[in-house]
Amino acid sequence: MPDADSARATAREAIALLTGAAGFTEHRPPPRPLPPDGPLGWAGYDAARERASARTGEEESVVYGTGVVGDRACALISFEFGFLGGSLGRNTGDRLAAAYELALTRRLPLVALVATGGSRMQEGMVALTQLQRVAAASTRLRAAGLPQIAVVRDPTTGGGWATVGAGADVVLALPGAQVGFAGSRVRPPHADPYAYSAEGQFAAGQVDAVVPADELAATVTQWLRALGPHEDLPAAPVPRALPTAGVGTGSAAGTESAAGTEAASGTGSAAGGGAVAPLPGTGREAVARARDPRRPRAEAYLADYFAVRLPLHGDRSGATDPGLLCGLGLRADGQPVAYVAQCGTPTRPAGYRAAARTIRLADRLGVPVLTLVDTPGAANDAEAERAGAGAAIADTFAAIAAARVPVTTLVIGEGGSGGALALAAPENTHVTADSYFSVIAPELAAAILKRPPSETGATADQLRLRPQDLVELGFALSIVG
Repeated sequence: MPDADSARATAREAIALLTGAAGFTEHRPPPRPLPPDGPLGWAGYDAARERASARTGEEESVVYGTGVVGDRACALISFEFGFLGGSLGRNTGDRLAAAYELALTRRLPLVALVATGGSRMQEGMVALTQLQRVAAASTRLRAAGLPQIAVVRDPTTGGGWATVGAGADVVLALPGAQVGFAGSRVRPPHADPYAYSAEGQFAAGQVDAVVPADELAATVTQWLRALGPHEDLPAAPVPRALPTAGVGTGSAAGTESAAGTEAASGTGSAAGGGAVAPLPGTGREAVARARDPRRPRAEAYLADYFAVRLPLHGDRSGATDPGLLCGLGLRADGQPVAYVAQCGTPTRPAGYRAAARTIRLADRLGVPVLTLVDTPGAANDAEAERAGAGAAIADTFAAIAAARVPVTTLVIGEGGSGGALALAAPENTHVTADSYFSVIAPELAAAILKRPPSETGATADQLRLRPQDLVELGFALSIVG
């Protein structure tokens, strides 16, 4: 096993870091000799290749084959940075294309351990067009429902980052790695180096996690278990309702029993089984309970629901929203479920883009989706408008509408208008007793109707936003208990 703290592991050391004693079976494409000094006749190119081969023991800048990570078989690609900076030439493209084809024909997930300076200038446009080959091969793998994981090492720049790296479904980075499209010698002289680091790319929502080398094998194993490929997974179970801290569950004056409400609305027993917490008697009470700071939030629900969580971070457009959690998780029985969870804050455009990314990834891989709705509404400040709030919300509606996998929604708090509805599953939405859902907040509705603040409660009643109202209106299937 190589040193876990090695800053610049070789291609084979990087593979061994993942596979350990399980080993690795190398594959090679049919040989295709280059003309003397390459396609451009670049003087000294053959000699440079010979020196690189003697120094590294490799024939090219990429090694590929099959291996087992944890308990999961996969196709593996590993870049050898010591061979001409891990650059991509024609023969590198042959190996990359063959690796993707190997994953496709054997229906294996692909794990790429990337360390590259980009395209090989000694091969000119012949080298540059290898990026198109890689993009086409990646697209075929994606269409086949097979996942791709990239582990970006130091350095990962240029076209290798823009295809094998950033083009993967999940991007993990080693701490301190240089990561960015612009390499250190071609970026502006006063550019902030943090922007070109693993940590900077994580902050910008371009990397899903920065993972220490000694945790990499375990992390990749969990991702492979979650991503599959899978066959015919069932819908995500509805989470159980969590109690509000310090609030009893006995009957309360002015509330209706859950059984009475469900019997009247024809929904039968509550999802999750057992008694439902007392229901709010008025619209004002429903809103107050949803806004109660003691009420359990998304983090508590996700911790209760999953044994393992694997976050997907960022919108891949340079932004993040800490008020929206996305990722894939494994339940105690091993079932994978993708999750998108609002945390009670106004959801920003980056959050909606991250949600759409997660839902589409899950749909392509056949993984069911769970959404937790809890927001007063979409962020409505000027920055949100400039960041494309409307388009981001529209894209999330579209992702839910187009999903072929089952989507399950639980409203755990505030359901604030379209910003909440964008994450709600049509015909499979459930609510907790501490939630509400409304076309508009009652305070705003009263203001629009030019009513005094004293009539906000009556307006909330008119909006019929209580959990039991949502069941009776046919929006929610059940009140969970």
